[in-house]
Amino acid sequence: MSNDTAAPIMLELVDEQGTTIGTAEKLSAHRAPGRLHRAFSVFLFDEEGRLLLQRRALGKYHSPGVWSNTCCGHPFPGEPPFSAAARRVREELGVTPALLAEAGTVTYHHPDPLSGLVEREYNHLFAGLLRAPLAPDPEEVAETAFVTPEELKARHERDVFSAWFMTVLDAARPGIRAATGGLGGW
Repeated sequence: MSNDTAAPIMLELVDEQGTTIGTAEKLSAHRAPGRLHRAFSVFLFDEEGRLLLQRRALGKYHSPGVWSNTCCGHPFPGEPPFSAAARRVREELGVTPALLAEAGTVTYHHPDPLSGLVEREYNHLFAGLLRAPLAPDPEEVAETAFVTPEELKARHERDVFSAWFMTVLDAARPGIRAATGGLGGW
């Protein structure tokens, strides 16, 4: 006997210091005005120091078809952000990072005009290195690209990116430089 009703995906609600204060269903946490919740963003680089971007699959409920960082998502309640980040990189891109290190945190409140949803997140940032070929899940990822800082600037001027992309990239830059040893000039 199959059950067509999937269990709701729950997110961890936090205060401004990142202390857990409860849980909320994923979509309700993203409806205006948004509820502050735990998230993560990953930035992975190849051996040449190029950043791996992904264009989100067109079937995604939030920000479909836009370019964003390597991987992002939400830990399950009680799941350590590092474990969630490694898990989602594997699930979305079919690869395990050769290195994954903490790169700080950032809190933001970004309405997404395309979807009408709100990103109000306490975001744990991670940076690392990628040494294996990708095997993206087409349900999650429409396209990938490795870019230099100059290529990112040109792409960012012509393509649509997630509402949170520049906020998380700028906040992660010191951690990115530490994880990559300055490779690529990030």
